[in-house]
Order: sequence, then structure tokens, then C-alpha cells
Amino acid sequence: MAQRDAVFPAGRHDLYTSQTYSAAIRSGDLLFVSGQVGSRSDGSPEPDFEAQVRLAFANLEATLQAGGCGLDDIVDVTTFHTDPENQFGTIMTVKSEVFPAAPYPNWTAIGVNWLAGFDFEIKVIARIPG
Repeated sequence: MAQRDAVFPAGRHDLYTSQTYSAAIRSGDLLFVSGQVGSRSDGSPEPDFEAQVRLAFANLEATLQAGGCGLDDIVDVTTFHTDPENQFGTIMTVKSEVFPAAPYPNWTAIGVNWLAGFDFEIKVIARIPG
């Protein structure tokens, strides 16, 4: 069985402990990042949608950095949306800032009806530079 190492960004470990999951798992040269949301420091959702999406990406970047990666190392993205039709324009604006040039990571977007009070979630797989 491959070695699995849990990865946690600074300052957010209590959230993962209370919910009993890891922010990310490093296995070999891959980092599997759990769904990141736009949670404020107290764990509550950021109420403004665009700010929530930006905060989710910031939380993602912090987790990637804790695992030895950056945004350019992402190979697979899955996003979850509570209202894709009305949210997609905002998400695409932020996404184009985060991934401004090709090659882009592959991306799967999924509409859902519940995200524990959030409206956007992003999970990724990244290759750890070697």
C-alpha cells in the first residue's frame, strides 16, 4: 500500500479535526485536495458569492502550498455549484484569473442542491514538483 501523508494548511487544522477529514493527502507524487469552500476564519460561509469563490481559491492555494504544490501543478479540477446557471459567469471570471493561460487543468463542474451552507466548492488533484 502506498504511503499516505495528511496535509493541513496553517491555521485551519481545527476545522478538519472537528469534521474528521484531511485537507489533503499526499501519496507518491500526487496531492489529493479535499473540497475547499469559501469559509471565513470562524468556519462560516462568506455571504457574498464572488468573495466566497475567491476565498475558496485562496483556501485551495494555501492547502496546495502546504503540500508542496502551487496552482500550476493542478491537473484535475472538480467544482460543485448550487445554482450553476446563475453562478457560472462569476465562476468563469475568477477561474480565468486563477488559470490565465493554457495548458489549463481538466475540469468537471457539477450542480448540487446542498453544500453545507456554501454555494461553491472546489477539489483538485495536483502533481507535486519533483
